[in-house]
Amino acid sequence: MKSIITLSILVLSFFAHAQKKQLAATPPMGWNSWNYFGKEAINETIIREVIDAMVSEGLQKAGYEYIVIDGGWRDTVLGKNGELLAHPVKFPHGIKPLADYAHSKGLKFGLHTVPGSHDCGGNKVGGWGVEEIQVKQFLDWGVDFIKLDRCRFTLDNNPDYKRRDPRWFAGWEASTNNLENAYSKWSKLLKESGRQILFSASVYKYYDWYPKLTNMGRTTGDIKSVQTGGAVFDDEKTNSVMTVAGQNNQYAEYAKPGYWNDPDMLVTGKQGLTIEEQKAHFALWCIMSSPLILGNDPRNMSVEEKKIILNKEAIAINQDPTEQGSRIKVNGKAEVWAKKLTNGNYAVLLLNRDANTANEITLNLRDLKITGSKKIRNVFESREIGSFNGKITKSIAPHSGLFMLVK
Repeated sequence: MKSIITLSILVLSFFAHAQKKQLAATPPMGWNSWNYFGKEAINETIIREVIDAMVSEGLQKAGYEYIVIDGGWRDTVLGKNGELLAHPVKFPHGIKPLADYAHSKGLKFGLHTVPGSHDCGGNKVGGWGVEEIQVKQFLDWGVDFIKLDRCRFTLDNNPDYKRRDPRWFAGWEASTNNLENAYSKWSKLLKESGRQILFSASVYKYYDWYPKLTNMGRTTGDIKSVQTGGAVFDDEKTNSVMTVAGQNNQYAEYAKPGYWNDPDMLVTGKQGLTIEEQKAHFALWCIMSSPLILGNDPRNMSVEEKKIILNKEAIAINQDPTEQGSRIKVNGKAEVWAKKLTNGNYAVLLLNRDANTANEITLNLRDLKITGSKKIRNVFESREIGSFNGKITKSIAPHSGLFMLVK
């Protein structure tokens, strides 16, 4: 009898482990409120309308499954036991009805929260010391995704210092293990919760504990978006598309099923990029196996934007779990990025970072460690370009790219 019980425990443990491994087996896909609506403009009516649009506009069918409310959903204080409170004006009916509504539409639901003492705006609503209480709330509400944003920590109950004052981080920096310990506790509670909750860490740079504790981890600061004056394609002085892509590229070796590097949310749509810049941006995120988390307004998308973010071949490249693709060649403003796919094909982006001049960019097949004649397909145009032997050279317009599948 004892051996039967032991065998049953082992079998249950195996299946529990297998189920756990399925979470984030491919890069997560969804939508987050921050880049477009920020903290002040968001409310429960908008969230319901976005949920409807995700279904009616074909985003859910394409794989975008998580609806994540970022900052702005909380009240400015905690409850008497440390529990989180929904903002009484913007979210008067609370959070659970929104999670239930998302689930009724076949979507999953997520929230932004903070592990320290204060949120990014300075409100004392963090989870420090009351993690169990807040995780229990998320379970009761039916949350499927937690974005845990480093934000702020202070030992002062009534801080009056400025946003960038180093005293905000004194509690974190007093020990090099403080951040890891904080995220470890959340990771442990979520894993033991009995519910599959995707854990996203937003700590603004890569940490070696990300793959162990989280399902996706921010490798960069916040990408430029409408909330910070508009998206920028390439500017080394800001968190432009190319700046964060370059930072994220440094950690390609650590991405794998169950954990993915996160260079922040997409800035497609009405964020400030041209259509060609949006295409290059989306292609980069697909090649880097980055989480495809939209930061747009799904209720108001142009035909051009929808063609980009709903492209089935591009999404399939992103969802292929073989590796995080990387930059394999740089020649001035001309770059080649590539990702090897499960079936032996390669996704390749010929990218021109020059803002004013077209560039001839060459892909040598030997750079991919392949030889012979290969068929090349244009991903965004969904058509064959032709067969090439040895190399292919194309003229690429300024701030543009050619997204190809090398068969």
